[in-house]
Amino acid sequence: MTASGRVVLDTNIVLDLFVFEDATTAPLRAGLEAGTLSWYATRAMRDELARVLAYPQIVRRLCFYDRSAEQVLAEFDRHVQTVETAAKAPWTCKDGDDQKFIDLAVALGRCTLLSKDQAVLCMRRRLAAADVIVGPAWLEASAV
Repeated sequence: MTASGRVVLDTNIVLDLFVFEDATTAPLRAGLEAGTLSWYATRAMRDELARVLAYPQIVRRLCFYDRSAEQVLAEFDRHVQTVETAAKAPWTCKDGDDQKFIDLAVALGRCTLLSKDQAVLCMRRRLAAADVIVGPAWLEASAV
C-alpha cells in the first residue's frame, strides 16, 4: 500500500503542528503549505480542537510559544478541507473520542491517519483493510 496525499490529523498532531511546532511535523507542514497534502476534517474535529485549546495546560503552552487559540484555529481553517461527518466505520476504537478520526479516514479511504494515540495506532492492521495508513508522523506513515 502506498500513501496518498490525503490526511486526517488527530488533535494531538494538530497541536504538534500549530502550537508546539514539533520538528517531526515539518514534512507535514511542508506538504500542507505546498499543497501536496490534502487535510480533511469535520466540524466536530475543529470543535474538539477549540475545546482543547482552552485547557489550562494548553493555554500555558500557547502563552509560552506566543500563540493564541485564534491563531491556531485560523491555521486549521486555512489548511483543512471541511467535510461532513462520516458514517461509523466497521471498526470501533477503544477511545470513543478518537472514533471520529477513524470514521473519516475509513470513509475517505486511500489516506493517512496521523495520531500518537495508542488506541488509534493499535488499529493499524485493521484499518489497512480500508486502505488507511496509520502512523504517528508523516514520514513514518508515508513510508509504510
